[in-house]
Amino acid sequence: MDGAIVFDGVWKKFRRGEHHDSLRDLIPSVTRRLFGASRGRRDEFWAVRDISFAVGPGEALGIIGHNGAGKSTILKLLTRILKPTEGQCAVRGRVGALIEVAAGFHPDLTGRENVFLQGAIVGMKRPEIVRKFDQIVEFAGIGEFIDTPVKRFSSGMNARLGFAIAASLDPDVLIIDEVLSVGDAQFQARCLGRMRELRARGVPLVFVSHNLPAVQELCTRALLMSHGQALAAGDVTETIQRYQQATVELRPHTRPESDIWISGVTLLDGHGAPATSVRSGSPLTIRIAYETARAVRDPGFAVDIHRVDGVYCTGINTRMDRRELGRVAGSGHVDLQIEAAPFTAGCYTASVGIHRAGGIGAGGGIGLYDLHEKAYPFTVTSDRGEFGLVAVDHRWIHEPAAPVSPVRAAGVPGPAAAAKEVAIR
Repeated sequence: MDGAIVFDGVWKKFRRGEHHDSLRDLIPSVTRRLFGASRGRRDEFWAVRDISFAVGPGEALGIIGHNGAGKSTILKLLTRILKPTEGQCAVRGRVGALIEVAAGFHPDLTGRENVFLQGAIVGMKRPEIVRKFDQIVEFAGIGEFIDTPVKRFSSGMNARLGFAIAASLDPDVLIIDEVLSVGDAQFQARCLGRMRELRARGVPLVFVSHNLPAVQELCTRALLMSHGQALAAGDVTETIQRYQQATVELRPHTRPESDIWISGVTLLDGHGAPATSVRSGSPLTIRIAYETARAVRDPGFAVDIHRVDGVYCTGINTRMDRRELGRVAGSGHVDLQIEAAPFTAGCYTASVGIHRAGGIGAGGGIGLYDLHEKAYPFTVTSDRGEFGLVAVDHRWIHEPAAPVSPVRAAGVPGPAAAAKEVAIR
């Protein structure tokens, strides 16, 4: 496998440790290990199972998955904190890494002293560290505390300084863990901006995060881990969608004891075909199938849409739209038709609810019949590069100034410049 970062058929096994306070407990434990092979196997587990990937210049691999999936073990293998049980892993060049809060910091040294210590560890000369020092402190935003021992830093201050060091010392490879979540939103945005800069310069990145929009924005590929194994790998959007689907599968719906309930929900594209992905600005229909135990008078249907990180995008329901359904009995479906999905590229989930009078939003509020909360993941794709949440139909108009010719300079008016319009649809 080729790349600056190579993981080739890697397995990592751990043993669930036993702690002994006395010789009386230790002797039988040693005996079991010597003669009880089957018991030894029960004490062992594989944290990483046959994982392979390579990350080359300008590429960024996002590793996602639930807690305990094996993500952090992969990073510790890459940074040589751990050795693989089987397989090979290699990282070529100077590594900038942040995998734990204050990892590598000496608690009794000041922030300033730890900057020089970390620089020396990655092989930098003192003059080079001096040249980068002000940039590191400014990025971390801890100037007034830089001469304070880091043991007195908060977790956020430690993370800011750790990232600033890892990303500012001209790394050949950058490896970043979810530890950035302890920072505030402004600092996280700065970190993502810095990682984009490094990737644009050709620095390979490995990024572990639960912030799925950040993974989608930054990474060129993604790896979904589950119980030490690769559940999905490749296209970022498809891998995130697989993660969302796996999350939904862990909490199946049960039919409520009510007069009406949701029997199914289908997302349809502009051609009326079932879809899990739509293009930004294209039609989207959310079809809510229902069944009833007895006739229901004027139930309300509601849809809430959230971005995958929990940001509330929109809430739509029949009551707010003054759409009365009258008497509903038997089975049928209600369609929410969106003429042009107004979302930027990313991963989203739809919540669907049926409520009595007074309910607001998919969550109901008053008299909820049934609710499928964040149960229907879908993705939005786009060729455009907007940031944020909403894809706004827009146009740019350019009116260049009329060129100054010798004739015009003499006082003779020239032809008016034509306005140039570029519409973005």
